[in-house]
Amino acid sequence: MSGNASKSCIAFDLDGTLVDTAPDLAGAMNAVLAHFGRSFVDPEQVRDMVGRGARRTIEKGLELTGGGTEAMLDEGVPIFLDHYADHICDGSRPWEGTNEVLDALAGHAVLAVCTNKPLHLAKALVEALGWTSRFQAVLGGDSLEVRKPDPRHLLETIRMAGADPARSAYVGDSSADSEAAHGAGIPFVLCRFGYLDLTPQELAADAEIDSWSDLPDALRACAPAIWSSDAAPA
Repeated sequence: MSGNASKSCIAFDLDGTLVDTAPDLAGAMNAVLAHFGRSFVDPEQVRDMVGRGARRTIEKGLELTGGGTEAMLDEGVPIFLDHYADHICDGSRPWEGTNEVLDALAGHAVLAVCTNKPLHLAKALVEALGWTSRFQAVLGGDSLEVRKPDPRHLLETIRMAGADPARSAYVGDSSADSEAAHGAGIPFVLCRFGYLDLTPQELAADAEIDSWSDLPDALRACAPAIWSSDAAPA
């Protein structure tokens, strides 16, 4: 095993975990609904729609406002993605304390992003937030032939960051995140403040946090291998 492969990694979901993106996702959703003459949804409703990609988000929005067809989804996806790309960070903001905790964790592990958001949008958001240098790898829902909840998406993210999955953990907020982590055999930390699509009990996390300040202690408890001195980033 190379020196890089022995590094530890903390990987993160993006929407609802690192960033409250609901305002801008709601804007994109409402652009689709306006196209079909539907009533708008608010960001609180959109928080319950994300996590499995744009198509599934649109499907839920159409269901909420009267139903839809596969043809409407086909038509709606490019409208959603184009609008969102143009407004990627109008209202999206990191949760309180995110930057400070990422700074602290970077001394113990390499950091990475594993998201079902299309890669070009994920990178655009990371760049808009000034985070490009924070993450050793960013993989989107279209980076591979598989995506979350398939564990290979998470495992490849960690490997692309130059780290060892056995010395890693995943932080997320949805069933896709939980299933990917469990399938990969990687400790999963649930952000209870995120966009949960199931109850915390159903998501069966190895640790749960109610704020970002709780994350270092949660990781020490459920993923002690991260804190091994020989697994720290160079």
